[in-house]
Amino acid sequence: MNISLLLKGSIIGLSIAAPVGPIGVLCINRTLAGGRVSGLVSGLGAATADAIYGCIAGFSLTFIAVVFVNQQKWLGLIGGAFLCFLGLKTLLAEPAEQAASVKSCNLIRIFASTFFLTLTNPMTILSFAAIFAGLGLPITNGNYVSAGLLVTGIFLGSSIWWLFLSVVTSAFQAKIPASGLRWINRISGAIIIGFGIFALASSKFA
Repeated sequence: MNISLLLKGSIIGLSIAAPVGPIGVLCINRTLAGGRVSGLVSGLGAATADAIYGCIAGFSLTFIAVVFVNQQKWLGLIGGAFLCFLGLKTLLAEPAEQAASVKSCNLIRIFASTFFLTLTNPMTILSFAAIFAGLGLPITNGNYVSAGLLVTGIFLGSSIWWLFLSVVTSAFQAKIPASGLRWINRISGAIIIGFGIFALASSKFA
């Protein structure tokens, strides 16, 4: 087993997940509202989508990448509209007195939402290709073992970041008063709506 490919894949996963964006804001907000598990599951939805895009780049599935990029306009419109919906819902949400109980149906919904949001950003494929080149990683033509190690590393690296973010956020959960949580909902909701409006505007020029 080539451990270096696994490590390089983890670096790619971290570099894709770590920049602040709508998924990060959602993860923080959901951790504060529903606890560490809710935040982590939100992140795992994004990590799974990252792994899928990693498969497209790592296994040289060019035809799939072309389909996603060609549909960038419609994916941007759908993703942007969904971000605006989630942002408005977050902005209007009242903080719970304590973390909501975690139910399997809620976790599936939480996972699916971030998975969908990340998957509707076809530019992530181009980000993976650029990072592959920057790290000196050739696209693994036909080498399924190497590609599999890279994709596994991408998922692990992304998941580590979301675990870290949810753990750190949950450490401050009990220290924030209800009034503070209310303002966090409003600010994070406005930020998510801003990302949604940007995605909608950008899709017009795609």
